[in-house]
Amino acid sequence: MVAMEEDLTVTYIPWRFSQDCPVLPFNEIHLWRMDLNHAYKYDLQKLLSVDEITRSERFHFSIDRKHFMVARGLLRLILGRYLNRPPNELQFLYNAYGKPALADQFGGTNLRFNVSHSNGLALYAITTGREVGVDVEYMRPLLPNDRIGEQFFSPREITVLHSLPPQGQQTAFYAGWTRKEAYIKAVGKGLSLDLDQFDVELRPHMPAALLSVKGDPREAARWTLQEVVPAPGYAGAIAAEGDDWQLKCWQWQDESE
Repeated sequence: MVAMEEDLTVTYIPWRFSQDCPVLPFNEIHLWRMDLNHAYKYDLQKLLSVDEITRSERFHFSIDRKHFMVARGLLRLILGRYLNRPPNELQFLYNAYGKPALADQFGGTNLRFNVSHSNGLALYAITTGREVGVDVEYMRPLLPNDRIGEQFFSPREITVLHSLPPQGQQTAFYAGWTRKEAYIKAVGKGLSLDLDQFDVELRPHMPAALLSVKGDPREAARWTLQEVVPAPGYAGAIAAEGDDWQLKCWQWQDESE
């Protein structure tokens, strides 16, 4: 369980508490932080479509089913408030790789979003007029012989990872993983885009960045990456088109709190 009321007060970026969705200018990306376990107290399943409930039933473990339904219910709640529409009436479309978007009649040509959750903590990125991707990962300790970086990272990234002292490799690994996931989610092609075909910045004390994309020398310049640390023990990243945006971070606070 994510200790939102205690551990999440130790943050690295300013999280603003709000009961309502603020105005969303074109040059902002709003990042919402939610504790899925805390949200169990809400009856969010009633907001879901039949399709979403069916999708939740594909998960083998009950905790994963619950987290999926709560995450989708919160997404509907957030988007509904931005759009001033009932959350249960929102409709979604999916591209060929499964990336969701709002149907056109609900602002799908303008309002964009992306969702990620890990170990009970969810992040929702909301923006207008640009593609966006977000990823959050709970940083489980890597085993001494864990070679997952060599399976999915590019040759350049593997070299950087191995050049770091052991205590820095875990941080660099999760920084790289979340940045790569955020980028492929923003592009909307899922894992059909090989993770070893592009480079992100892994070096400590260097800002997050998409450095290069194999076969397309201009692609990296289209995107801006930003690291986020949503809670102690978690890594996160945002990827979005352009560089004319700023990130504002919010945490939902309901009327009873």
